[in-house]
Amino acid sequence: MSADTPLMPIPGNVDPVPTARAPLVRADGKRNLVGLSKVEMRELLIEAGMAEKQAKLRSKQIWHWIYNRGATRFDEMTDIAKAQRPWLEEHFTIERPEVVEAQVSTDGTRKWLLRTADGHDFEMVFIPDADRGTLCVSSQVGCTLNCTFCHTGTMKLVRNLEPYEIVGQVMLARDALGEWPSRPEGRMLTNIVMMGMGEPLYNFDHVSKALHIVMDGEGLGLSKRRITLSTSGVVPMIERCGDEIGVNLAVSLHAVTKEIRDEIVPLNRKYGIEELLEACAAYPGANNARRITFEYVMLKDKNDSDADAHELVRLLKAYKLPAKVNLIPFNPWEGSIYECSTPERIRAFSNIVFEGGISAPVRTPRGRDIDAACGQLKTAAEKKSRAQRDREAAGQSG
Repeated sequence: MSADTPLMPIPGNVDPVPTARAPLVRADGKRNLVGLSKVEMRELLIEAGMAEKQAKLRSKQIWHWIYNRGATRFDEMTDIAKAQRPWLEEHFTIERPEVVEAQVSTDGTRKWLLRTADGHDFEMVFIPDADRGTLCVSSQVGCTLNCTFCHTGTMKLVRNLEPYEIVGQVMLARDALGEWPSRPEGRMLTNIVMMGMGEPLYNFDHVSKALHIVMDGEGLGLSKRRITLSTSGVVPMIERCGDEIGVNLAVSLHAVTKEIRDEIVPLNRKYGIEELLEACAAYPGANNARRITFEYVMLKDKNDSDADAHELVRLLKAYKLPAKVNLIPFNPWEGSIYECSTPERIRAFSNIVFEGGISAPVRTPRGRDIDAACGQLKTAAEKKSRAQRDREAAGQSG
């Protein structure tokens, strides 16, 4: 992080508070090439002593090997002279987050516990379906929004994930799915949702940089129409997200009254429902073909009444929003004060919204048995001590 890099805003319950973090520096001084733009990669090669003309060619080759073929070592790069590969190895690394643990649910959902170079743990989830495969990507270690129904929200925010740690999640998933080299058709990993740990719009610059690599036709090659960014309602950043990233928008709404949303999504005290819906109505690129998704977790006797459903329809129509609603059965976790609405209540709520002319499918919970379902992500580092994990990794009993 340079002296010019803006400080990371943390909203807490109400107001953003700036905080700074010391830059990550490897002990061996090597620079990681993952997560850099093409220009940055070329400039780094020149800075290390490579001639400018050669750096232009080599950066294109390295970019292709990293993002198209999934290379993790310079000696795999067969079109780069053998004599130059040790020089690259001396100065640079191709680094991704470390995989600590991988779990597979009975329904095929996969969850990975990942670790950063400075020892912080976070998670990502892959959800396979018949016609698509969706990777749920984290943007922060922990979360600062304190949404009371969300297990992830009970964690403290540790830090923002760097661009290489965000794009690295997509690369690790491709490793596990055997999807190198990149190809436009026949992929299992077809969609990305920025719905993992953290609030993406409070790590905007790093998320934007990572997603531009993911969307680059010479990079990981996923269309922006296959990427959705979910926010709890960081209103000032919503327009910028549409202008600068251009992906689909999802909004964690979860309530239709100030009183209830203030309780379950405390950011509402800073940016209220009306302000949020105005920002959504102005979202660049939103139309009936690219509707905004409003996520709504179903909490028994809290936000699930017929009156709530009718008010949801009224609000979305009042702001003329091209919208669909995802109804999410609450995924229980130990210590939560909430219960999931009954299936009958969820169906009744869904029917009212559908009758109002707005699509309101009920999301099928996935990966509950490995705590990979919506709202359940919370790193196992908080459940097990580091010493215990080290013993397990070494094959010792605890």
